[in-house]
Amino acid sequence: MAVLRERGVPVIEHLPCIIADEELQPRTKQDIVQRTIALAIVAVKAEGLEDAIVQEVIRRFDAAPFFSPVERAFIDIAQPTDDDRLRFVWRYESLWVLLWALSFVDDLAFPDQICDVPATASIIQRTGDYASMLAQATLRSPATLLDQADITYRLDWACVNARVMGQPAPAGLNASVVYERHYAFNWLTRYMDQPWDEVRTDT
Repeated sequence: MAVLRERGVPVIEHLPCIIADEELQPRTKQDIVQRTIALAIVAVKAEGLEDAIVQEVIRRFDAAPFFSPVERAFIDIAQPTDDDRLRFVWRYESLWVLLWALSFVDDLAFPDQICDVPATASIIQRTGDYASMLAQATLRSPATLLDQADITYRLDWACVNARVMGQPAPAGLNASVVYERHYAFNWLTRYMDQPWDEVRTDT
């Protein structure tokens, strides 16, 4: 809360705490790497990457089993709607969180702008394939994950509260970036132990 106050982000004293370090049962490194690959593929498809290349990436990373049901349906659509493309292109922000959780990204900057999209593609390409990415990944500690999850939870409360009040997001926050981060962190920390397509971002 002190960090957010320094940034000029409103806080609320009675917002419930998230789980403690000793209660966390994080996703396995394998689960996170698979989810990272799936998000990267749906995001580049949403940007307009040709289906033939999308399918080649799926084969190279052995990614066919990694997609959620909603993602699988999107991958199978030859001509997605603009709404579908917009929805999945925002997954770059969730992807950025997972790359950070796996130590491929050093820091999560203040979410007032979108992530470094070209860097996400570069990271995935450098790993080469699923086995190599799994070997190169180092999962961050539970305490580190939960500290960032808690900050993101409180940032999302501030964005939602501003929206309810008919105001812009405070401190220059990008509410969509914050939402995608919150979504990813709730999956990482098994909030209500929900599968990817059903993750909630309660505030």
